[in-house]
Amino acid sequence: MPEVTGPETVTREDAGGVATITMLRPGLTHQSRRELLDVFRGVAADEAVRAVVLTGTGRAFCVGQDLGQHVEALRGDAATSLSVVEEEYNPLVLALAALRVPVVVAVNGAAAGAGLGIALAGDLRVAAAGAKFTTAFAGIGLSSDSGLAARLVHCVGGSRAAELLLFPEPFLAESAAEWGLVHRVVPAEQVLAEAQALAARLAAGPTAAYRAIKTVLATAATDRLKDTLALEARLQTELGRTVDHREAVEAFLEKRTPRFTGH
Repeated sequence: MPEVTGPETVTREDAGGVATITMLRPGLTHQSRRELLDVFRGVAADEAVRAVVLTGTGRAFCVGQDLGQHVEALRGDAATSLSVVEEEYNPLVLALAALRVPVVVAVNGAAAGAGLGIALAGDLRVAAAGAKFTTAFAGIGLSSDSGLAARLVHCVGGSRAAELLLFPEPFLAESAAEWGLVHRVVPAEQVLAEAQALAARLAAGPTAAYRAIKTVLATAATDRLKDTLALEARLQTELGRTVDHREAVEAFLEKRTPRFTGH
């Protein structure tokens, strides 16, 4: 039976090497950010996890900051209310981006502001048909956080990123797919199953190679070519010594499916 654990605002369910992390509330609060960070760190320390699915519940994936809590903080101490970006959002996004295994984001519904930033911090995204996305920040008089600007530039280029951030009108999953923000669009009731199927496929693959791929992709857009070449060469040398590489070569010669272990 799958193992289910988790605090009040997020659950983690493990099965077949895939950890499915579910956000139970659409808005992010101090509690949910802290608990989500703890879950990310737990997954990072668990060698049994070979892929991750991140999703939400109901009609929203994540709509970013819980504005009710934010307004209360603004009325008390505006400076303190905005310190959460550095103290809570940044560690959360960094922990998600640093996961050594592939992360498939199942965007079950609306993704706004920091919620969109979190979705884009994953490696692959499956979205519900008709799901609405928005950068949201300019609409409430703020600039972006949660790495959203960097992710948008990386995914869609500076020109469209500027448009999406300056004019935070909602756009649909179908448009997101056309622009490269989303990899697959499926009916809402199929989102989680599709994401888990992709994660299961990745969990059965060469996870050491996936970790190296994520390492290269993290800086490929900004590094000099010679630096990327040097990084690729180092990682390729390390991977060439792995059991998985030898197994894959032998399997190819023997015309059989390789059995990857992540070593």
